[in-house]
Amino acid sequence: MSALKLPNGPKTHPWVQTYQWLTNPLEYMEACAKRYGDIFTLRIGPVFSPQVFISNPQAIQQIFSTDPKLLDSGAPAGIKAPLLGDQSLLALEGKPHQRQRKLLTPPLHGERMLAYGQLTRLITEQVISQWQVGESFAVLPSVQTISLEVILRAVFGLVDGPRYEKLKQVLLEILNPKQPFVTAMMFLFPSLQRDLGSWSPWGKFLRLREQMDELIYAEIQERKQQPDPSQTDILSLMMATRDEDGQPMTDVELRDELITLLVAGHETTATSLTWALYWIHHLPQVREKLLQEIDSLGKDPDPNAVLRLPYLSAVCSETLRLYPVAMLALNRLVKSPLEIMGYQLNPGILVIPCIYLTHHREDLYPQSKQFKPERFLERQFTPAEYLPFGGGNRRCIGMAFALFEMKVVLATVLSHWQMELADSKPVQPARKGALLGPGGGVQMIVTGKREQNQAVRETSLV
Repeated sequence: MSALKLPNGPKTHPWVQTYQWLTNPLEYMEACAKRYGDIFTLRIGPVFSPQVFISNPQAIQQIFSTDPKLLDSGAPAGIKAPLLGDQSLLALEGKPHQRQRKLLTPPLHGERMLAYGQLTRLITEQVISQWQVGESFAVLPSVQTISLEVILRAVFGLVDGPRYEKLKQVLLEILNPKQPFVTAMMFLFPSLQRDLGSWSPWGKFLRLREQMDELIYAEIQERKQQPDPSQTDILSLMMATRDEDGQPMTDVELRDELITLLVAGHETTATSLTWALYWIHHLPQVREKLLQEIDSLGKDPDPNAVLRLPYLSAVCSETLRLYPVAMLALNRLVKSPLEIMGYQLNPGILVIPCIYLTHHREDLYPQSKQFKPERFLERQFTPAEYLPFGGGNRRCIGMAFALFEMKVVLATVLSHWQMELADSKPVQPARKGALLGPGGGVQMIVTGKREQNQAVRETSLV
């Protein structure tokens, strides 16, 4: 073992590596894994420092359990957050990160979370009631609408009105840019972040962010002036929470965490739902098995019962395994010399657990390119073998909420409508900004109402 020897990796110029990573990440990572094994080094922009990719479960377990004082994420590990803000859970490290995580955990778990099941179902019913029998539609925009409504109502606690509409419009513009590749490049390369007026990409982003902040801070101020103890949305719970010193979260902390929950929970959940609906309708045996299980709960099932359905859980798990929306767990920065898989890594090196490659290990997931929910009924996987939400002190804090939302939306859609794919050709994954989504989207046709739910109930969220 040599003190400074990094794991092997491509010898091509860092610009070439960056280009391959940006344009074709899956094939590039798979080619590297084939050639170099469970650990390899890439140099991808903007600074081209070595980044060690790891897909070995024992090594990932070591990363997840190493003391954050020696190995941690956050801004020093390159997690730059021009949209999320410096007080975002993703950007913080050390004690501030621990404090914030402690404050945010209760509102997103347990009884608190289950209260949002009914709301999620009502929102889903309202959106899907606009679908027409015989019409073809793109799945992603529909589930994006559901996901955004759930966040605005369950997380922000907003009700219909001018602020709700304005915030929705601004957020949609920020979250679904017209030129996703340009936006991704701007976030990756700080040198492109230049405000050349409202017509320039960065200038436009800054002005949208300003509008969004104005609306969010106005909402926080209003809540402070007119507190309503009966409100159960996540913002209200965050405002009521106190740390060990009895201190509340500041307005900036509240804003940054709200945006983090929004960004981390909107597009990711919508993309996962799109994949799930694709696989369920691509494989008739999966659909039949799932419908039997959902129907066994009767009409209008309790969301808590939906949460516990084993086959539905397996379908969600397999969806997140096959094409995890996040290909990588958060970067970790080596702060103190660390040995991983026989390599001595010096401070300053970035270590990256690779979710996608781990989920495609044939020793863990035989026929890994096949969609087989049964694998999750047949065995349990450790947090270092199955990690769609990352792990360790950086595991996604909204994991329970996201899975619950996914299950309620799928059960509601499937029990109301009969659908089929508009196109029989297989859908391939493609990079969508930082995420992995269905290339070209998924088109479906509504073929009829499910007999069990002849009438879509007229529901009101007011």
